[in-house]
Amino acid sequence: MDMPGLQSEDILIYHMSTGTQLTYLLGKFRCRKIMIYHNITPPDFFRGYSLSSVKLSQKGIDQVIYLKDEFDYCLADSEYNRQDLLSYGYTCPIDVLPIIIPFADYRRKHNRRTVRKYNDGTVNLMFLGRVAPNKKQEDVIAAFFHYKTKFNPYSRLFLVGSWGGMEVYYGRLQQYVRSLGLTDVYFTGHITFEEMLSYYKLADAFLCMSEHEGFCVPLVEAMLFGIPVVAYAAAAIPSTMNGAGVLLGEKDPLLAAGAVDALLTDEDFRQVIVEGQKKRLDSFSYEAIKAQFMTYLKKFMENGQ
Repeated sequence: MDMPGLQSEDILIYHMSTGTQLTYLLGKFRCRKIMIYHNITPPDFFRGYSLSSVKLSQKGIDQVIYLKDEFDYCLADSEYNRQDLLSYGYTCPIDVLPIIIPFADYRRKHNRRTVRKYNDGTVNLMFLGRVAPNKKQEDVIAAFFHYKTKFNPYSRLFLVGSWGGMEVYYGRLQQYVRSLGLTDVYFTGHITFEEMLSYYKLADAFLCMSEHEGFCVPLVEAMLFGIPVVAYAAAAIPSTMNGAGVLLGEKDPLLAAGAVDALLTDEDFRQVIVEGQKKRLDSFSYEAIKAQFMTYLKKFMENGQ
């Protein structure tokens, strides 16, 4: 590893999200250190699906704990992540700084062919995220089943995201779809950014039933596209939404389906939710996050922590 010689007055900013050998070299740098913590998915989610993911997650958690006395200051993506660090024994100052999301990128051209293919009057529900057990795509599928059979037969579900490394879980999801007799559930697999934009253009509602998120960027992306969000209130999701969208306090697929139906049939309700999401978006603008980061950094430098 090539690193410049760091002096005591230098500041090293380290992003922590998975296990890496660099962890054990940080103690050699006699400078001030800031961690930006993105959270690590607990390994139990991956048991029975991917041994390598179990090992990688456990390694990451072990290393977060190993580093608890190494940093002078930490920035966590969410309040949930801040509490995570506290639970691991961190005693240095910790502030919350959301992930920077470059809104301008989402104004790029989308894949028009995909939009033409599915823009046919059918209601399109969507979830975007890596196909992984903590994301609980099976619960999104269950909610869609209730929505399609009880509220709107003219609907489809897009599950956007790669299943690389999670083939066992993906296979079980496909089997579950078949067992429910559903024919309108589409797994996109790995796609380009241009194609991803197309699904946001198509979506009438964004449905998230994930049980572990350190932040969940797709929630912000959905809000950026004016898509009403229905999400299970787990992990960092309440922190990211901060009162916006429709948050579910219990994991009930019929309740989730009913919430989606209410959003898509009650225009006034939908408008209130979308307007609330627009207000929440202001907190995630590049300018807002940059100003917040500079304030934190200035305070850190002035206090000599």
